[in-house]
Amino acid sequence: MTALPADVEMIRNGSRGLYWLEPLLEVETDSGRLGFGPVTSADVPSIFTADGFDEQHQKCVGPVDELPWLANQQRFTMARCGIIEPLSLDQYRHHGGFAGLANARSMSPRQIVDCVTDSGLRGRGGAAFPTGIKWRTVLESAGDTKYVVCNADEGDSGTFADRMLMECDPFVVIEGMLIGALAVGASRGYIYCRSEYPQAIDTLNQAIALAARAGYLQDFELEVRRAAGSYICGEETAMLESLEGNRGMVRYRPPLPAVEGLFGKPTLVNNVVSLAAVPEILAQGGASYKALGCARSRGTLTLQLAGNIRRGGLIEIPFGASLRTILTDFGGGTRSGRPIKAVQAGGPLGAYIPPEQFDTALDYEAFQAIGAMLGHGGLVVFDDTADLGQMARFAMHFCAEESCGKCTPCRIGAVRAVEVIDRIHENQDARGNRILLKDLCQTMIDGSLCALGGMAPAPVLSIMEHFPEEL
Repeated sequence: MTALPADVEMIRNGSRGLYWLEPLLEVETDSGRLGFGPVTSADVPSIFTADGFDEQHQKCVGPVDELPWLANQQRFTMARCGIIEPLSLDQYRHHGGFAGLANARSMSPRQIVDCVTDSGLRGRGGAAFPTGIKWRTVLESAGDTKYVVCNADEGDSGTFADRMLMECDPFVVIEGMLIGALAVGASRGYIYCRSEYPQAIDTLNQAIALAARAGYLQDFELEVRRAAGSYICGEETAMLESLEGNRGMVRYRPPLPAVEGLFGKPTLVNNVVSLAAVPEILAQGGASYKALGCARSRGTLTLQLAGNIRRGGLIEIPFGASLRTILTDFGGGTRSGRPIKAVQAGGPLGAYIPPEQFDTALDYEAFQAIGAMLGHGGLVVFDDTADLGQMARFAMHFCAEESCGKCTPCRIGAVRAVEVIDRIHENQDARGNRILLKDLCQTMIDGSLCALGGMAPAPVLSIMEHFPEEL
């Protein structure tokens, strides 16, 4: 990179989630940070001058915090991302870090669990299970040893919230796990991190070492484990099998991991975003979090905009806004400028949502009512040139490739579904094969052992319902 003026210090502070403006250069001024983006190294000499910097530069986007894209968000979990240096304990503490842990250490385990329960926090990994209930189950389960496991195997298409937190605010993940350990009586923790995230793994390892030296890991051992590179290991029981050194395969339930999890011991399993929300809940109280959101979906939701979208990136807002608001006010429509044809929400197993359903509120139950799911908050946008028939095939092919093979509906059903879709595309008894495909999808939904086989039909069925001409 071109050399900076002698009186200018460059600090890598992580991403704010404005991916459409990155690389984003922020200049600290008396009135806040002034943004320039997207920049290249060739832009630097023209931004910095002998008198300071050029506010009239063509890449200047104005005060970053005043950009509507950021100003219209309500950052709760991601508040420090892009603001602080990721590995600075002083900056983390200066911005409220470890306040929640301090409060937790003055409370009983039951009081901590009650605070999380009162907040209305639900798992952000996809299932949206009430976090407080899971924590209470682990607390009340008998065991001489208990574990806390952070599921950071973020494998859904269009998702990157976990990665952003781990790379930009790693101490909040550690703090969330420490609070969880106090709540359930755990003595050891693991962060199971996606193998494709080497920078996140390195940042977490450095953060753990810094936190340990600072005395935060009292009576708690924490370790990062590199994931096995398998999509199915995002499912919590397959992840536990992988952590134990076994092939990642789904376990029969019951028993639940909260009762018999890692090495047969009670185990608290939450994903990165869920754990990262906990410190602020403990710092401010459960009521402050519950005041945000709507109906049974409380607090804030981290949404990731990807695919054919003009302004892609990460957004955090309270539950309740419409999908249309996200796509237009934040996303700005498609990058191609063509009409949006569909949005896939919730990863590769999520339904394709048509434009007539874009006024659906961002709410777990509202999405369930239209046959869709919010999942981890990933939104992948397609314009009117997309071939959804091929996307239906991809969903089943993906399931066939990623199946752990333990149950027949998933292992065999996905392979047969690909064959049926191919026959439909070749116009071989298209009507009869559509009926067969629907029956096969229902069998997978009813009979699969886990969500991979049970949800792989969702993209196919949504395309058959809303875009029948595509299949």
